[in-house]
Amino acid sequence: MNNPYEFAKANQDRFLDEYQELLRIRTISTQPQHAGDVAEAAEWLKAMMLRIGMQRAEAVLMPEGRCPLVLGEWHGAGEDAPTVLIYCHYDVQPAEIADGWETAPFEPTIKDGRLYCRGAVDSKLHVMANLKAVESWLASEVKPRVNIKVVLEGEEESGSENINAFIAAHPERLAADIAMVSDGAILAPDQPSLTYGLRGIAALELQVNAPVSDLHSGHWGGSVHNPIQALTEILAQLHDENGTVTVPGFYDDVVDVTATDRALLQKVEPYLKAEWEDVVNAPALWGEREYSLPERLGARPTLEINGIHGGYTGAGMKTVLPAQASAKITCRLAPNQDPARVLRCVMDHISRLAPDSVAIDLRPSEPGAAAVLLDVDGLAMRAAAEAYEYAWGVEPVFERSGGSVPICVECAKVAGEVVIMSYGLKSGRAHGPNENIYLRNFYNGIQATIRFIDVLGEKRA
Repeated sequence: MNNPYEFAKANQDRFLDEYQELLRIRTISTQPQHAGDVAEAAEWLKAMMLRIGMQRAEAVLMPEGRCPLVLGEWHGAGEDAPTVLIYCHYDVQPAEIADGWETAPFEPTIKDGRLYCRGAVDSKLHVMANLKAVESWLASEVKPRVNIKVVLEGEEESGSENINAFIAAHPERLAADIAMVSDGAILAPDQPSLTYGLRGIAALELQVNAPVSDLHSGHWGGSVHNPIQALTEILAQLHDENGTVTVPGFYDDVVDVTATDRALLQKVEPYLKAEWEDVVNAPALWGEREYSLPERLGARPTLEINGIHGGYTGAGMKTVLPAQASAKITCRLAPNQDPARVLRCVMDHISRLAPDSVAIDLRPSEPGAAAVLLDVDGLAMRAAAEAYEYAWGVEPVFERSGGSVPICVECAKVAGEVVIMSYGLKSGRAHGPNENIYLRNFYNGIQATIRFIDVLGEKRA
């Protein structure tokens, strides 16, 4: 083929077959019994990289047998050409038919233009769209004007601990002018979006203890501060009636929403409102009333209670006064907030709120991750915007995501610019039953990555 765009279109059927082949491998990094499956996928991906023409590829086994990184390199553009690093992850969340799947979760099923399978959107979609884009370039008469590195992670769903250590120990292996993190979702099947902001994260667990063991509530009730009651009393004081976090110092370093942000996010609001009504469908919108829905979801910090455990929860009644109760708490962070400082503020405040009638144990979860705010006018973002417009036929809108992608922070340590390019949809049910993608998003994603590489070569030539 003369060019990569034609090659990709001519090979769509084969690309889809190979995508489904990868989907069938149960790359569940959170379950040790699937370590062999993850290793199989790593070797499969390594072989594909070599087969499509990358000059070097290897599966790097992480310490203690953890899931491998797969690294590939092509330096055919020459020493003076810029380098693009593409990051994706190939591991997935567990899935069982009993979870509510209508089809076998690891057998790809195509119906009405959608492909259903675990990993279809998160994130083997991105793995295969990007590899097929690279293949299309290397199989064409016209070659890329940028060098290409690809890193595929095998434990994103289980903490990403080892890729961070690998980058710290071997920064030269992933060094690049531009890092493209390919993960996440766009707003709608026909409306691509570019994420220019991600919230950071900090987490802790709070445990409340009172009696030395569970007690008979008739014998001792009224003399012991029930740990569940004490826990809920503490948690209830972490927000006011407006949803604002009451922790002293929590907002001290927050960079507020700018006029530019508001103008960009205003274009996103109709999509988010429709998605909120479809996916969330709560009785009413809640939160800081002075901020719009996109601002609450992507630009403002939050403190969320993710789970509470304590006492008897089985069938029937058990008149027990529990010895302990616990809660898991996470904070999503805005730009300029330091995860360690936020954790200290929250822990100090909880310590002040805790009554003398109970003992508390605070366990911070490390490491946290800082928020990311990318330059919407940078070279990488402009190239991504042009790539989306080419593939989808419409200009992308810009949004700030409420989620956290810590690898963006790590990529910023080894690359001059970072951009996030997503091809999935939030409605694709990532992590849930019946995960799916629109097949056209797969094909559009391939074309978008091809165009992204093309534009970068044009602008840096």
